[in-house]
Parts: sequence; structure tokens; C-alpha cells
Amino acid sequence: MPKATIRSKTGALITIQGSTAEVSGILATFERSTTIGHAKQTATKARAAAKEDKKRIGASDLVVDLKEEGFFEKPKGLGDIGKALEEKGYLYPVTTLSGIVLSLVQKRVLRRKKLDGKWVYGK
Repeated sequence: MPKATIRSKTGALITIQGSTAEVSGILATFERSTTIGHAKQTATKARAAAKEDKKRIGASDLVVDLKEEGFFEKPKGLGDIGKALEEKGYLYPVTTLSGIVLSLVQKRVLRRKKLDGKWVYGK
């Protein structure tokens, strides 16, 4: 009677004994499950790496990028900031930007002053 010994991923030794068709069927199933398991692990790792690469950029990071690009050389209003972000493909309502820009002012990343009754932001 044919016999086969398999070592599992955990290191356990498995001995199979039966007819030639039974042993070859079990070995084929074992090989298939091992290959599928490896493929699933590889796919999961690839998805995790892709997710890491696609980290979302927050609105405050985008505003800081504008500052680094020299956008705030002249004082800008919230509408100007919104238009600049829109040109880059990011849509934020002015109501959202007001809180974000205010937090950047509080962190002293940006400055603000009142000009003609409106707040403007700059370096």
C-alpha cells in the first residue's frame, strides 16, 4: 500500500497511507492549499503595501504645501486658498478650510491679519 509523509508549515509530520489514487489525491489537495495560502499571503501583503503608499493627504498638509510653494507671499483669503487647492484637484468648502487654517495659525505655521474687515493669511 502506498505511503507518503508530508511536513506541514508548523513542522508536524503527517503520514498518509492508502491506495495510489487516494494518496496522490491528498497530496495534490495539500499542494494546492499550500500554494493558495501562499498566494493569499502575498496578495494581502501587496494590498497592505499599496494602502501604505496611498495614504491620504489631509487638508492641513495641502495648505502647508501651498506655503512651501510660496503661495502665501502675498496675503490670501480663504476663497483664494480654496481655489488653489481646487486647481490641484482637492475640493474643500470654505467652511472646512476656516477651521483647518485657524489651527495652522494657532500652531504658528501661518499668520493672519485683518485687511479691509476680512481675515487674510500669510507667512
